[in-house]
This record gives sequence, C-alpha cells and structure tokens, in this order.
Amino acid sequence: MKTLLALLTVSLATAHAELRIGIIGSDTSHVPAFTQILNDPTHPKHIPGARVVALHDAFSADIASSASRHEGYTRDLQEKWGVRLEPSPDALAASVDAVLIESLDGRPHLEQARAVFARRKPVFVDKPVAGSLRDAIALYKLAADSKTPVFSSSSYRFYPSLREVKAANVGAVHSVLSFGPAHLEPTHPDLFWYAVHPVEALYTLLGTGCVSVSRSKTPDSDSVTGIWQDGRMGVFHGLRNGATPHRTLVFGSKSVAEQKPGGDDYAPLVAEIVRFFQTGTPPVSPEETLEMFTFMEAADESVRRGGGPVKLEEVFRKASAEAAELSAPKHARQP
Repeated sequence: MKTLLALLTVSLATAHAELRIGIIGSDTSHVPAFTQILNDPTHPKHIPGARVVALHDAFSADIASSASRHEGYTRDLQEKWGVRLEPSPDALAASVDAVLIESLDGRPHLEQARAVFARRKPVFVDKPVAGSLRDAIALYKLAADSKTPVFSSSSYRFYPSLREVKAANVGAVHSVLSFGPAHLEPTHPDLFWYAVHPVEALYTLLGTGCVSVSRSKTPDSDSVTGIWQDGRMGVFHGLRNGATPHRTLVFGSKSVAEQKPGGDDYAPLVAEIVRFFQTGTPPVSPEETLEMFTFMEAADESVRRGGGPVKLEEVFRKASAEAAELSAPKHARQP
C-alpha cells in the first residue's frame, strides 16, 4: 500500500510540474507575447503550468518582416526572461519537455518539426502550419509515424467572441461569412500567409466537409466560396487595403449571429497549448487543419483556372502524392 501511495504521489507531482518549453523561431511577435503570458506570474492573463526556458534563433532572410525582427525578439527573451539559446532544433528539443515552432515563415516548419518528432516531444506549430499543402501533409504524417502529439491553430479559433458566435442558437446553420485581413507574401500561397486567420474562423464555425471551392481575386480583395457536402456554404472575404477588421456572421434557420469586435488576445490560445502539452490531446484534429489548408490551396487553383470550382479531393490527392517522399525516412528519400 505504501508503495502504491508513493507512486501516486510521484505521478501527481509530475502531472503538476511546470513544463519546460522551448521555442524554435524568433521572428514573430508571438514569441515575446507567448513568453510573457507563460513566464510572468504578474501578467493579468498569466497561464500557469509551463515556462519558456530555451530558444533556437531562426529567421528567413528573404522575408523582410522576419529578418528585421528576430534580433530584437531574441534579445528580449534573453534579457527579460533569462531564456538560453540553443544551436539547433535538435539541441533545443533534447533539452525541454515541449516545443513551440514559431517561425513566421511556414516553409522551414517541416524540417524544424522533423527534429522535434525525432525526440518525440509534443509540439505546437504556429500558423501557417507549413509553406505548402504538400509539406503540411508530410508534417502530420511524420507526427503520426513517430507517435508525437502535434497541433496547429490560429489564435482566432479560441477568441471568446468567436466562441460566443459558435454557441449562439441560430437554428440549423445554412451558411457562414468570415471576413478579415488577407495580406499577401510572395513566398507563400496567397491565403496561407494572413488569410489563414479568417479562414480558420470559417472552419471553427462550419467544421470539416467542404467539397469544392471557387475564388475571385482583385488587387484589393478576395472572395472564396466553399460548398459543404451537406449543402452548407462557407464564404471567406479577404481584405488587403484600407480597413482590415475581422468578423464572422452565421446565418441560421431561426436567426443570424454576428461576432462582436474587441476583447480578444493570445491568452486563450496559450491556455489551449499548455493543456495540450499536459494531456497530449490536440484541441484541433489533423483532419480539420489539413482540410483547411486544402481549402486554401484549392482557392489558389481556382484562380489559376479562371475562377471555376475546384474539388478539394483532387487537390488533396495531388499534394499527398507529392508529400509521400518527404515523409519517408531520410535514408529512403531520393538524393
């Protein structure tokens, strides 16, 4: 009996121990913001249970917003929070309990995650989960093969204002409109860079099941219409110039619910990340994240086809074939 009680005591102590978090990537405002929420117990929205202790300074020289910010954010973590620097993703993963991949650029995420998966440390991958649908599929395949818990999400998904809209009693949902910023970055598919936020809001409200997408694009705006298999419609409207607020509208059989502006921040996402690291259970399924990125890739393909409808199944099948080699063991990949 004493042995069982001792084991239970150790187990409970471990479950409540403060997790050591490592960050890969130092070129986004999420890095100092997340660190303060976790490391500063006086912060009004402090999330207990984890602490950022290590950083691998990574940035992209060909993206101005990345190259211009990483030094300042790295210095901030070192001077304010005593975070140590690690020379590589592998060295970082070896020294912590869980990892945040925060590189602003989605393109290196697959290789950064590969190093973490090799250590089987739970990992949160910030948006966009990858720089292509092919890489996103390969990343989740590697996670599954290595049995490593992983999830990715925009902070929009956990905004209280969006959760209120989702909980509204509008009757049967017929359609959803999500509008928000859709700034472009030449190194990424159009919607991956910033439109990923309002697209994720669309999926938060509708879930999976989109079968086809059509898109219209102008220098100032985007309009993407998705048709779900049960007849529901999801519309994303992207804004690039002038005012770029984000909001959602849910149209139901009984009423319409509109998302209220203001009062949203990163703390709800950080709370979900810590809970995920503690339990290993992702709050967003791989299937939903991959369908969301397929939706965005299909929207690009629609533009290439003059705005006509594109089936998500077709786009996903093509990207999956391309991803197969990327997710193979290194010795099995073609040189």
